[in-house]
Amino acid sequence: MKETKMVQDQGETTPLPEALLKIAKRELREDRCTREQSLEQLRNWVAKNEDLQNVRSDDTFLLRFLRAKKFSVPMAEQTLLKYLNIRRTFPHMSTQLDYLEPRLGDLIDQGYIFAVPQRDKHGRRVVVINAKCLNPKIHTSCDQAKAHFLTYECLMEDQETQITGLSHVGDFAGVSTAHVTNWNPTEFARIFKWGEQSLPMRHKEIHLINVPSTLKWLIDFVKNRVSSKMKNRLIIYGSEKELMKSVDQGCLPLEMGGTMPMREMIELWKQELGAKRDLILSLDKSVLLSDRGIQRRSSFNAEKASNGGPNFVSQIESIEGSFRKLEFD
Repeated sequence: MKETKMVQDQGETTPLPEALLKIAKRELREDRCTREQSLEQLRNWVAKNEDLQNVRSDDTFLLRFLRAKKFSVPMAEQTLLKYLNIRRTFPHMSTQLDYLEPRLGDLIDQGYIFAVPQRDKHGRRVVVINAKCLNPKIHTSCDQAKAHFLTYECLMEDQETQITGLSHVGDFAGVSTAHVTNWNPTEFARIFKWGEQSLPMRHKEIHLINVPSTLKWLIDFVKNRVSSKMKNRLIIYGSEKELMKSVDQGCLPLEMGGTMPMREMIELWKQELGAKRDLILSLDKSVLLSDRGIQRRSSFNAEKASNGGPNFVSQIESIEGSFRKLEFD
């Protein structure tokens, strides 16, 4: 049967270009039959699961999880549970994501994190992070985390981005000890570990620039907590000229060698956040009553065996020591 070009999106029929459908088929094993059957299975599971309350069942929301797990319904179910659990465990960082709230709005307006309006040659949205736009004397780690959660919630509402994935460009110029010690080390380690497992996104490329040598240990920590696939996608550049060899110039702000001024990009991003504000805030109605359905690795040995290195507890102790060292340097 010929692949349809129409899918359900928030209750409305929205066309997807043929080129996008080909990417979905090639990279995600998605076709009309697989999509419809998987959506039905996942929607029925949500309806019958007694631990879930007020969870969205529209196509766009459920497809986040199915596409992130290449239409493995059991894995999509686990990711949905973990997604709700991270919101339940860290509500101060992952809920009430209102870009009009003064503290969060100021961080967005300063340009700490935003999605570039143009898509790159692969059809991906590019997320730009400017560390220097966060003042640790004003903004807390909670503000910082909310800005990230808000960005990803907004982007995950877009079906094209669900299929093509995201690229990231992080500029660490101006990062100081205060930026790092703004975080509680244990909370940083937990939310980083859980976040990768819980947010249904396809991180295709991560480009970092102006990374100070004092942050090498933090980059090493991050690399040790992600899959080898993600580790290979994280690249550190020595100059903007090197960066532009890998990132489309049109997807960088003017201040980083691109074409559009950063202020224009930020204003367009704020318009995008405004258009999805009510939808994002409504996610707070979803409730996970119990985490009993989440499958976990059983123990220290399983963690050590699977990662080929120190367990999570020892890594937390290591990062706490690094944070303390920074505080006294």
